[in-house]
Amino acid sequence: MASDRCDLLCLDLPRAEQVRAHLDHELIARVAAQARALGDATRLTIAVALAEGDELCVCDLAWITGRAENLVGHHLRTLREAGLARSRRDGKIVFYSLTELGQTLLETQIEQARLTTARSER
Repeated sequence: MASDRCDLLCLDLPRAEQVRAHLDHELIARVAAQARALGDATRLTIAVALAEGDELCVCDLAWITGRAENLVGHHLRTLREAGLARSRRDGKIVFYSLTELGQTLLETQIEQARLTTARSER
C-alpha cells in the first residue's frame, strides 16, 4: 500500500529553502479565504444564482436557494468579505452581484468540474 510519506529522509535543503523564501503568506491566506467562500454548497449556489441573475436582492436569493433570508445574508457577507461579491443599496433594497474576481473564480471552478466529469464518463 502506498504511503503519503517518504521512507527515507531525502531533503533537498537548497531547493526547499528557495521555495520557502518565496512563499507569500499573506497572498496564500487571501486565496484560501476566497476558496473557502466558494467551498460551501449554499454560498456556491448563491454565487451561481448571482452569475445567472447578474444582480439580485436577498429576498430573491432566499427564494431561489430555498433558504432563510438571514442565512442568505450571512453567506453574502462571507462572499463580500472574500471579495467575491459586492452590494449596492437602492432605497430600502440591497442588491448583490459578483465581482470580476468572483465571476472568474466561479467560472474556473465550474469549468474544471465539467471537464473532470466529462473525463470520468469516457
